[in-house]
Amino acid sequence: MSKYRVQAIIFVLVAFMLGCNEFIVVGILSDMAKSFGAPVATMGYLVTIFATTYAICTPFVTILTSKFSRYKTLLTLIVIFLIGNTLSGFATSFITMMLARMLTATVAGAIISLIMTFASAIAPRNKRASLVSWIFAGFSIASVFGVPLGTTISMTYGWRYTFFVISVITIITLVLLIFILPRNLEQVSSSVAGQLTLLKDRRIYIAVFLVLFTAAAMYGYYTYIRPLLTTALGFSTASLNWLLFIIGIMSIISNRLSGMLAEHRGLQVMPRFYVADIVLLMLLPMALASKPAGLAILLVLTLIITILNSPIQIHFLNLAEREYPQSIVLASSLNSIFFNFGISLGSATSSLMMANVGLKWISVGAAVFALISLVLAILLNRAVKRRKIAAGVIKQAA
Repeated sequence: MSKYRVQAIIFVLVAFMLGCNEFIVVGILSDMAKSFGAPVATMGYLVTIFATTYAICTPFVTILTSKFSRYKTLLTLIVIFLIGNTLSGFATSFITMMLARMLTATVAGAIISLIMTFASAIAPRNKRASLVSWIFAGFSIASVFGVPLGTTISMTYGWRYTFFVISVITIITLVLLIFILPRNLEQVSSSVAGQLTLLKDRRIYIAVFLVLFTAAAMYGYYTYIRPLLTTALGFSTASLNWLLFIIGIMSIISNRLSGMLAEHRGLQVMPRFYVADIVLLMLLPMALASKPAGLAILLVLTLIITILNSPIQIHFLNLAEREYPQSIVLASSLNSIFFNFGISLGSATSSLMMANVGLKWISVGAAVFALISLVLAILLNRAVKRRKIAAGVIKQAA
């Protein structure tokens, strides 16, 4: 097996490790609530706190650590992640669990940003999009396989062992990274202001809002995926795990399709997918009257609603590499930062829709976010095209 393939597998393992840590809480909330003597609703705030800490801290950590060796920085951040995850397993109250989760969330975003940076550096140009899509797939694999496995471990041995297993995976990953990562990756040092220059570029700030509203469109309905399947469509609770497993498989396929699109001018065709998203989200309330129709729409939505992931990540990486080399790690983090902000916006909106118009109509709010995303995708393509034309004119003049 080639060195590049080994590196690629370990990068996906890092994403799997991070994904298990982030998502596992959902499957063991009830067990932790019993252990701490706290309401399940209170424990649910751990998900919100994690996402908020992740989104807020990631840009600060990436900017403040940019002047240090990326090799040493990544390994240091993984050690901090290991400490936070292990402390989660030893937590004795909601407060100590919250602090441990905040510690892991503080470094998780910077870890995946650095992994994306290493991936961009080591991958041949024609394989970059494929590797990025596989790294994103690592999170989906964690959701599909890691979370059910963690839930089983929690029910059999206790919830603390789910975190201990993740700690073992983290130690193995850390040792592998020590040996396979390039130690002297070329990097450009810059001030904080110099790194933030990236955000003034129209092709960047339109793109980050596109990521935000795409995530909001997804979580505008996905937040209530379980009630949609059981209460609205009438599937039995016994079949829920199988249905969620199928949806998870569709998510993995979506990541691979996203990588293929990134290799073939993905941003240019993205508006077509947003049109499809809008149509499907508007049809969903009527389709909920039929199990086959409702499930089919949910599966197709899972396949296409976040297909932006790889094209937009490659857009950020390529743009930073060409024009903002001092900001490449920050650029690598933009997708995950604003996706988490989008999750918060989408889940809050779906809760408002649920309270005011009912479960059946929550997808209408998601359709509004998909419409905003469509407009932003068109504007982004125009901005990219305009800059290419301007660059061509300057080159001819020279």
